Order: sequence, then structure tokens, then C-alpha cells
Amino acid sequence: MGNSDTEPATGRHDPDCVFCRIIAGEIPSERVHEDDQLIAFKDLHPQAPVHVLVVPREHRRDVTELAQQPDLLARIATVAGEVAATHADGEFRLIFNTGASAGQSVFHVHAHVLAGGKLAEGAL
Repeated sequence: MGNSDTEPATGRHDPDCVFCRIIAGEIPSERVHEDDQLIAFKDLHPQAPVHVLVVPREHRRDVTELAQQPDLLARIATVAGEVAATHADGEFRLIFNTGASAGQSVFHVHAHVLAGGKLAEGAL
């Protein structure tokens, strides 16, 4: 099982994936939401006053792979809205980076929720 941009992970959990390790509780995170499908936690290097990552518990490489599960993709959008409503003014930017050249550095699909005031153009 791998975590590189060329080797796909298999199964529901990749022991080499940092997000799988966060989900398993092996790496601490500041969680702001947790349910049976997703966790959401504060980004360690925020690009906005509110910068939360919404991550499915099940390992999927990127949003194109996640698109095969439209209900889960919709759930991510719903949780993003809830996070923005709770931690900011309810307005937010939702970003999925897909592929290394697009800025994806962890190859476990995750959505960036950016909120908390006027966001700069080009953030993330």
C-alpha cells in the first residue's frame, strides 16, 4: 500500500497515509466534526481565519475517485457548510486539490473549507 502520487492505496485504510493515521487516532488533530463517514479537523497551516479539512474515513485517492460515491461527496459539502456556519459567518470556499501539480500533497481525498472574512484571491 502506498501514499505516493503514482501508487494507489487499496482497501479502506492505508497505514502509510497521514490522514488514515489521523482518522485512526495515531496522530493527534483538532477535530471540529466527527461522524461515521467523515472527520473534520483544523489545518496545521491555515490559509484563512477558518481552514478546516473534511476527510472521509474511507481511503479514496482524490475527488474523481470520490465522485463514484455521490452521497458521500454531498455529505462533505453539507459538513463544510455546517463547519462554516459554526466557526465563521456561514460563507465559505470549498476546494479539492487533485494531483500533485494541482497542489495535492496527501493522496487521501480531502476538502479544504476556507472561511472567516473576505478571502484573498488565489488562496490555495
